[in-house]
Amino acid sequence: MSSRRLGLAAMAAGLAMAAGAAHADPLMESGGLLDSGKLLLTGGVSNIEGASGGGIATWATIAGYESNDGVGGNVHGTFVGTPNYSLTDYGAAVGLFNRLELSYAHEAFDTGSTGKELGLGQGFTFGQDVYGAKVRVIGDLVYDQNTLLPQIAAGVQYKVNDQPAIVHAVGAVSNSSTDFYIAATKLFLNYNLLVDTTVRFAKGNQTGLLGFGGDKGGDAYKAAFEGSLAYLIDKHWAVGAEVRTKPNNLGFAREDTWYDVFAAYAINKHVSATIAYANLGSIATIPNQNAVYVSLQAGF
Repeated sequence: MSSRRLGLAAMAAGLAMAAGAAHADPLMESGGLLDSGKLLLTGGVSNIEGASGGGIATWATIAGYESNDGVGGNVHGTFVGTPNYSLTDYGAAVGLFNRLELSYAHEAFDTGSTGKELGLGQGFTFGQDVYGAKVRVIGDLVYDQNTLLPQIAAGVQYKVNDQPAIVHAVGAVSNSSTDFYIAATKLFLNYNLLVDTTVRFAKGNQTGLLGFGGDKGGDAYKAAFEGSLAYLIDKHWAVGAEVRTKPNNLGFAREDTWYDVFAAYAINKHVSATIAYANLGSIATIPNQNAVYVSLQAGF
C-alpha cells in the first residue's frame, strides 16, 4: 500500500475515533465490491421518498456503506401515524461507488375514518410510487475535514399517484411529476455534528400524495427548503431535528411546513432503526396532525 494511502487511512481513522463515530473494524474494510468502507451512520437513513437522508429531508449522502470502489444498498419499511391518517412506506436503494444512488419507494396514504368525512369512503388510500436518482457532484462527507466544502449532490424523483380522478377532483393539475433537488451535507467530525441544506423544485401537494399543481398555485415549479441537524452521540446513536417546506397549491386545503425531532440507532452496518415525533400541520383540511414516525432499515 502506498504511503499516501496509509496516511489517508490513518487520518480518517483518527478523526472517527475522536468523534466517537467509527466502526469497530478498520475504516476501509477491503473486501472487493462489497467493501463496506463508510463510517457507521454516514450513509444516512431512508426517508419517506426512498432517498438517503433523514426521515423527511433528503441529504447529499449516497445510500449504503460502499466506498468509492464498491456497491452498497438497503431496504426499508416506514410507518407514520397521525390522529386522522397513516402512511406506510417501503422501498429499496442502491449506492454505486459512493457516486450514484438509485432508489424506489411505494407510499400508501390511508385516510382511515376521515376518508368517509371527506366523501372518499372509509379507509380510502392514495398510493404513490417514487423513482429516484441522485449523483454526488463534489465533496466527501468524511474526508473533506480540512475545508468547509460540503458533499454536494443533485437528484431527481419521478412520482406517480395512483388516484388520478380523485386528485383532479380536489384541484390538482396532474397525478405525476418530477422533483429536482440540490443537497449540501457537511459532517463536522470534531464536533460530532452533521448539517444539511437542500433546495427542492417541486409541484407536489403533500409531496404528491394529493397530486401535483393546483387551482391555487398553478402548474409551476416552486422552490422548497429541507434542512437537518444531527448530533452523533456515539458510533451507534444520532439525534437531531428537521424541517421541510412544501408548495401550497390547493385551494381547498392549506399546506403547512413539516418539522420533526428524531433519534436513529445503528446496531451495525446492516440494521438500523429511526423513531421521530413530527409536526405535520394541516393535512387535507384537518389541522394539528402530529405524528409518530418509525422506520427500520436493513442493508450493507
